[in-house]
Amino acid sequence: MDFDPTEDQRLLGDSVARLLASEYSFEQRKSLLGTPTGWSERLWSHYAELGLLGLPISEEHGGFGGGPVDVMLLMQAFGRHLVLEPYLATVVLGGTALRLAGNAAQQGEVLPAIAEGSLKLAFAHGERQARYDLSDVRTTATRRGDGFVLEGAKSVVLHGDCADRLVVSARTAGREDEPEGISLFLVDAAAPGVARRGYALRDGTRAAEISLSGVALPREALLGPPDAGLPIVERVVEAGIAATAAEVIGAMEAMQAMTLDYLKTRQQFGRPIGDNQALQHRAAEMLVALEQGRSMAMLATMSLEEEDAAERARAVSMAKVGVGQAGRFVSQNAVQLHGGIGMTEEYAVGHFFRRVMVIEHLFGDTATHLDRLADQVA
Repeated sequence: MDFDPTEDQRLLGDSVARLLASEYSFEQRKSLLGTPTGWSERLWSHYAELGLLGLPISEEHGGFGGGPVDVMLLMQAFGRHLVLEPYLATVVLGGTALRLAGNAAQQGEVLPAIAEGSLKLAFAHGERQARYDLSDVRTTATRRGDGFVLEGAKSVVLHGDCADRLVVSARTAGREDEPEGISLFLVDAAAPGVARRGYALRDGTRAAEISLSGVALPREALLGPPDAGLPIVERVVEAGIAATAAEVIGAMEAMQAMTLDYLKTRQQFGRPIGDNQALQHRAAEMLVALEQGRSMAMLATMSLEEEDAAERARAVSMAKVGVGQAGRFVSQNAVQLHGGIGMTEEYAVGHFFRRVMVIEHLFGDTATHLDRLADQVA
């Protein structure tokens, strides 16, 4: 299989690299963290102008018509700079839900608005009691007339505090943890009965707790067939895992480069600490882990187009485990090899460490996916 980027992908990568190099230094990122939103509306507009927001959206809806590999390359670039904008929430998670489940009218309304940067989405599925069980949904959607009424709450909704629309999962039939009976709805974030409490995660990215109390929805708010939303949720989560796996690769590349530079320049007893053979071995092990993680991230990306759901789930879980283990190893060693400076807020490596650790716990942590793989073998 040929993994070399196409000419269009190279041009896109060069454009993104130039933009982030000029607009996303570590100091510029720290300034963004101090703003009320925690990210830049101006850069969001730049992403739209470059076509990044429409990257996986079809040309008929104003997008670039790219595929999973294009998103992977972009997320790697974002990972190298710890990008804060709601790309994962809007384009990858929300956009995937609309592309898979939206009807022609819904797609025609929402996807072009995403591509032009005028609409942000959030994927509101997780609940407090569910942990990583995608079928555990307590939020209900009760039929009333021609529409529905939502009742419930969603937890750790990525960039849910700034989203204009929410893709909300709710139970329209069955018990709390049954796979059947889950439906998806497109909800106006400013609708009566929707309450949001935004906060920063440990890595500085934004999330929200969302309460839904008597939220009246028209029938047209339903995304996809009723009672059959779980397969769509699974596909959205798989897309999220592949995208964040690529982001971790970018973060590991940055940490590897920073660590090598530090080993070459930090002097101890009149010589660079990188002359120490034990530290050279540690740096080599970091590189090996990075390349192993890169292979697993590619596996996740390539698996998104696998038609067999069981095979796709297996490959994505394998990638989640492999990238999680590699990310933890590289991050921990990067901090350790930097010594005390690696633990300070003023130095970038600790911020990369926190981002990688947050990603490890998104969409199921390493232990959860190991359990899933063990269940498949059994």
